[in-house]
Amino acid sequence: MGLTTVLALAVVIGVVVLVVKGWDVRLVLLAGALTIGAIVGTVSAVIREFLATFSNEKFVVPICTAMGFAYVLRHTGCERHLVLLLIKPLRSVRGLLVPGIVAVGFLVNIPVISQTSTAVCIGPVVVPLMRAAGYSMATIGACLLLGSSVGGELLNPGAPELLTIFDRTGVSPTEQTQRYLPPLVFTQLGVSMLVLWLLSFWWEKHENVANALQQPGHQSITEDGVETIPEQVNLLKAVVPLVPVGLLFASGLPEPYKLFDVPDRWVILAQAEGQRHPAYSSRLIGLTMLMGVLVAAVVTPNRARDCVKQFFEGAGYGFTNIVSLIVTANCFGKAIESAGLAQVLGQLIAETPQLMLPLATVIPLAFATVSGSGMASTQSLYGSFYGPAVALGLDPVSVGALVSLGSAAGRTMSPVAAVALMCATLTGTNSFTLARRVAIPLLLGIMLVVCLRMLDILGK
Repeated sequence: MGLTTVLALAVVIGVVVLVVKGWDVRLVLLAGALTIGAIVGTVSAVIREFLATFSNEKFVVPICTAMGFAYVLRHTGCERHLVLLLIKPLRSVRGLLVPGIVAVGFLVNIPVISQTSTAVCIGPVVVPLMRAAGYSMATIGACLLLGSSVGGELLNPGAPELLTIFDRTGVSPTEQTQRYLPPLVFTQLGVSMLVLWLLSFWWEKHENVANALQQPGHQSITEDGVETIPEQVNLLKAVVPLVPVGLLFASGLPEPYKLFDVPDRWVILAQAEGQRHPAYSSRLIGLTMLMGVLVAAVVTPNRARDCVKQFFEGAGYGFTNIVSLIVTANCFGKAIESAGLAQVLGQLIAETPQLMLPLATVIPLAFATVSGSGMASTQSLYGSFYGPAVALGLDPVSVGALVSLGSAAGRTMSPVAAVALMCATLTGTNSFTLARRVAIPLLLGIMLVVCLRMLDILGK
């Protein structure tokens, strides 16, 4: 390990320290990238990466249109009806509220994709329901955070992480969601949900629930503790959030199960006869989100007037809070690569192949914990594991599934992640408190997934 690599490693440690101290993640990552670039003489490469990622439609189109659709769902109230439909069986069973709320968040995150939007969707229903049942705000926030961010979006072909793997391997996002990710995601969900449920009994015994119920700022509970959320569910509105994911699955299934094919001319001109433009997949996601917006407007005509405005407000939020993280994290990843740290990782894997799967999970987890972005972690680090995976004869798509899952876990236990900050705001708690509560369930789940994967019991 040369001097420049050692200095770069020192900068990485400094970045971690500053993020923990509460500095803005984007500022720290970009400053760290430029500093490492100055050390190794690759500032120009960092700047090129900034500009390329800033304008890369692979991220901008899916993320911004998904956030725009989420804003339209909130504006029309369609997401509320889906949540009410899913939560209805839990209202009379207090003992199942913790795993039930986690499961509801997970299910809502599949069509909504954005973790922050998922928390915003289910929070107004979940918080008063669990408060009325006597749970402390910290426990409610932990349930909300784990469910919204544990990895439901990885089962949606529109998830940007899947496009990163598709670019390297050529395996479609739909195939990834059908073959590679479900065993990993459901194992992680089951373990982390069970551990959180068990821990909640201990937390509640040591919490002053009476004081927690007196916290101001949540007016969905009446004085006698009965929730005031309306029970009436509109099934037509509840189905609207599922429109984009349904279209993606229906058009992405292999023959002869594919229900229909979206012609190239609807999203992009054909590159050549029999070939599709590389941007087809990302633009197809954007098209399905727009179709969802249209259906939401038709189903709620009294709210249709402002749907387009809400869509673009959501798209702007997505660019500001999600794409910006991906841009700066990619710059940081490029700087680390140019400093030789990626080569050190590759050499370590080559010398100790047994570390391949654990490192492919743990390193993205750590990066996502620091940056607060699972997408940025997957995009920045997957390339570092793709080459070693091919060299070792491992399926790079399967390795990519582990990278994505580790990134999702790291994002969930990151106190600077947008979803953690949102859950803390909704419950009047601290994001560091929520991150600590979900850390043990997530780490135990990841450990089991890696162990089963190394024993060839889980997945490919």
